[in-house]
Amino acid sequence: MKAVDIVKAPIWLAELATGAKSFVGNPIIGSPRLNRLGLHEKRVMLAQRMADVRRRQMRHLVDAEDAEAFARDGYVVRRNALPDDAFARLRDEVEGNEFSAQEMVQGQTVTRFCPITRAMTRAFPELGALVNGRLFQGLLRYVASRNADPITFIHTVFADPHRGGRDPQTVFHSDTFHPTAKAWYFLTDVEDDGGPFTFVPGSHRMTPQRLAWEREKAITARAGGPSMHGLGSFRVTDEELSQMGYAEPVRVAVPANTLVVADTHGFHARAVSHKPTVRLGIYGSLRKNPFVPWAGLDPFDLPGLSGRQAEIHDAINNWAAKRGKTGQPPVGMVKPLDPPVRWKG
Repeated sequence: MKAVDIVKAPIWLAELATGAKSFVGNPIIGSPRLNRLGLHEKRVMLAQRMADVRRRQMRHLVDAEDAEAFARDGYVVRRNALPDDAFARLRDEVEGNEFSAQEMVQGQTVTRFCPITRAMTRAFPELGALVNGRLFQGLLRYVASRNADPITFIHTVFADPHRGGRDPQTVFHSDTFHPTAKAWYFLTDVEDDGGPFTFVPGSHRMTPQRLAWEREKAITARAGGPSMHGLGSFRVTDEELSQMGYAEPVRVAVPANTLVVADTHGFHARAVSHKPTVRLGIYGSLRKNPFVPWAGLDPFDLPGLSGRQAEIHDAINNWAAKRGKTGQPPVGMVKPLDPPVRWKG
């Protein structure tokens, strides 16, 4: 063992009690020997048990039918989430103004993120009402199993099958080893042939077949190097999904004014777009330490930090961009539906 490894060993060990997921970055998490002995499986199962404990503390945050839909499927769909007049005003606020933006290129897709700041929620009342409202916040927190402040963005996805290679987000995958939540409130229609969010119903719950699959993937993950798989976001084939006994994937093609919230520990993907498409919405993400038994007590609930995750993310991203260390470089002030800055030609 190298001297630097001796110094890092306590950190690697401590990360076992956090949401750290990289099999490449942490040789303890990625140890084939320890994973043959069940290390990864034990982390997966403990995280799921803790999520169940926390969700019981947050049952009041969601309606009964939404809790039932989530327990059954792993995702919730709420059509007509806002009254028509509120939806129209919100769409005008988002589409008609310029915001500070970042863009990520993945294959044939450009994803634009405009961090939603506290100043934006005050300046644009319908935007603030949505992202701070009970429906958006309650479902995100319940599905993530943490009563904590999510990070939110205005989110535009530009897909063009004539550009680049395959978007890695179109391959079925699990984001990480523990329950976590993402939300999309769509301001535009999502058509069936326009790359809709796709989810494997019930795949948010562990079965003996799923645990066996997790064990096999964990044993070999480190050997794959810094791929998405080696970094802890396991990819899965159609054949493997069938072998695990899951139902057929559901393509969530929905009209504008629909909110979708999913546990992205379950298997999901963005379906391949067969034509140039543009999707606009409000995106939220919530992922916290999976091993604590309490639902709240999040540092970002403290005065001065509440509602500022997007601002902090933006500052860190801008700092990293100046050093060439980010895949989401800032592109300046743009309207959400302006053509992608990072697409050339």
